[in-house]
Amino acid sequence: MRNTARWAATLGLTATAVCGPLTGAALAEPAAAPMGLYAPSALVLTLGHGDSAATVTPERAVTLTCAPTSSGTHPAAARACAELRAAGGDLDALADRSDVQCTKEYAPVVVTVDGVWRGKRVSYEHTFANECVKNSYGASVFTF
Repeated sequence: MRNTARWAATLGLTATAVCGPLTGAALAEPAAAPMGLYAPSALVLTLGHGDSAATVTPERAVTLTCAPTSSGTHPAAARACAELRAAGGDLDALADRSDVQCTKEYAPVVVTVDGVWRGKRVSYEHTFANECVKNSYGASVFTF
């Protein structure tokens, strides 16, 4: 019986020594998510008619999430994300489609984009001459 008591005491002390430090872990701050899985890419795009975002009330707004998957309220989220990836997230680098012919009418349209692209803050504003010109930049990104 002495041997059993000794083994029980040894097992109890070993369990306390091994598991004791783990009990405080529940009170500690949660560990950060592992990096490297994906960097977040989530944007809010707005559109309004006028010369600048400072003087225009947005008429439409959509969300666009490109990581981990394409989603959001943007009507062509998958295509818009593909275009942004091809441009490296540079909204100024979105190609002007040469197959679109627009009038010279001046009816300014302001587009803003705010959010995060691959973990980096994005704040973008551009005034297009009219709706047709806006739609010619990036086949899907600004079409909402």
